[in-house]
Amino acid sequence: MRYVFSNLGQGLRRNLSMHLAVILTLFVSLTLVGLGLLVRAQAEKAVDQWGSELQITAFLCRSDDPDPNCQSAVTDQQKQEIERVVEANPEVESYYFESQATAFAKAKELLGPDEADRFEGPNAILTEDDLAESLWITLKDRDEYQGITSEIVGLDGVANVRDQREVIAPLLKIMTAMQVGSLGVAVFLVVAALLLVANTIRLAAFARRKEIGIMRLVGASTAYIALPFLLEAVVTALVAVGLSVVSLGAFMYFGVEQRFTDYLGFIPWVGVDDYLLTVAVVAVLGPVLTLLPTLLLTRKYLKV
Repeated sequence: MRYVFSNLGQGLRRNLSMHLAVILTLFVSLTLVGLGLLVRAQAEKAVDQWGSELQITAFLCRSDDPDPNCQSAVTDQQKQEIERVVEANPEVESYYFESQATAFAKAKELLGPDEADRFEGPNAILTEDDLAESLWITLKDRDEYQGITSEIVGLDGVANVRDQREVIAPLLKIMTAMQVGSLGVAVFLVVAALLLVANTIRLAAFARRKEIGIMRLVGASTAYIALPFLLEAVVTALVAVGLSVVSLGAFMYFGVEQRFTDYLGFIPWVGVDDYLLTVAVVAVLGPVLTLLPTLLLTRKYLKV
């Protein structure tokens, strides 16, 4: 093992500039991959909160509803008629009712537990009665919605109908562009990192060609000779992964927690669980990107 660790230290010092280049390239690419995963998780949270582009929402009448279409709160008979119309429409894939209690719970969740007291007492900013029951309709085709919209908009008990695409489509387009952009640049940098790893192995093998020849003559196996190269790849990957994890953590804390959540509290932001999942992916991807090319190329460059 003394040979292995001695060569590991010599290799890291001898090719320090190349290793730094690999670390920085891999660090940036892993960070962009992590950001892409966080953006994807953020888009999924937005879809869960506001619905997808295939959904429209019918808000039902409530007591003292200011909408001119509502004379009183929706009755059970009116809801049954609305449900019958929705079930009979061929444009509808599925649907579900959301109660006032569920809508109120969502509103409280958006502002977080620190603001829970604002929903209680006589001066509450929002109560359950202030929110309407709603019917969430998922369409088979996002471009075919006129039929179901025209059928339910005039039914008794329906206050208004909202097309979810008007709310969430622009946001999802921005998030998709950010995700594609970050992953695209990450792929480009991953390729650059792989080329740097290959070049580092080639230079290291050339610099140690006499040592490798002696090890061959005394009967050392390819795996034993290649072990220092593999450890160099592991060290490089661990440093890059560590930098990426710290950077993503800083983004989550200083960006999401300290900025976005305060200014845009009505949006459900990514949390610790999403961050830990991203860290797990980055922690696996980093060593894979360095170890695989090292394993493949050592057989070629260690031949004497």
